[in-house]
Amino acid sequence: MEEIKNCPHCGYPLMKWRCPSGSSWDVEFLHVCFNDECTYFIRGWDWMRTKFKQNISYRYSVNPVNGSSGPLPVWSKDALKNSIIE
Repeated sequence: MEEIKNCPHCGYPLMKWRCPSGSSWDVEFLHVCFNDECTYFIRGWDWMRTKFKQNISYRYSVNPVNGSSGPLPVWSKDALKNSIIE
């Protein structure tokens, strides 16, 4: 399996993000795009408002163990950034 190092939507380097304890993820961390200018993140606000009437967005994330990717829900630009692993 090839490791994804950059976001396919903006090219920004993915960052290690620690999953909360007790979460449903079966891994310690995910790789996440925290670029506030990423088109995936920006388009997510309109998509979630239009489709679900929710004022949230999502960030691109990858599970480093199995390579699966998908949205990581966020409620603000700063949401979840406190769990970035340097």
